[in-house]
Amino acid sequence: MPAIAIPGPEGRLEARFSPPPKPRAPVAMILHPHPQAGGTMNDRITQAMYKTFVDRGFAVLRFNFRGVGRSEGEFDNGVGELSDAASALDWVQSFHPEASTTWVAGYSFGAWIGMQLLMRRPEIRGFISVAPPANMYDFSFLAPCPSSGIIIQGVNDEVATPSGSQKLVEKLRTQKHITIHHDEIPRANHFFENEMELLMGSVDNYLDMRLDPECPIK
Repeated sequence: MPAIAIPGPEGRLEARFSPPPKPRAPVAMILHPHPQAGGTMNDRITQAMYKTFVDRGFAVLRFNFRGVGRSEGEFDNGVGELSDAASALDWVQSFHPEASTTWVAGYSFGAWIGMQLLMRRPEIRGFISVAPPANMYDFSFLAPCPSSGIIIQGVNDEVATPSGSQKLVEKLRTQKHITIHHDEIPRANHFFENEMELLMGSVDNYLDMRLDPECPIK
């Protein structure tokens, strides 16, 4: 699929978009890892999550944060990147205003941005956070977390540590009216180098459960 350019706060954002296959198709936005550690929308985990949402009939967007690839602007320590994500979601919603629901999925730095976006956008009803760096960034803004989702963690992750994710999960699980799933992938490091199949199995199993019409989590 060819690259597109969408308007961002600091200029154009380079993106890939899979249009809605039918009216009222749900929307998903996928957020990539840290720009200063080589993260781009072409990261293999970002691409794999993009593909699984496309395969399930979502309208799906992934994009490069400011200063990455052909996206204009400069890295802004998460502040500007959150604005990028909000603008990107605005663009999807203007293109597909009749979406039935909205999801956000992020990997590492992208998970941190995605969970901040949850707090701003009540239309987001589900999230997937892969290796959220809860030991490196402040997640206290999730007070309370407005939607249910899953946190997936590698047991051998030395960047976003399992203990940091566990504390985040325990905190979120004290809240009422949401359900937080937590999967730990054995042997997996931060990059899930040899455990992509297990990682995506976790993502797919969670989506199977949440998208089932009989699922009690809404």
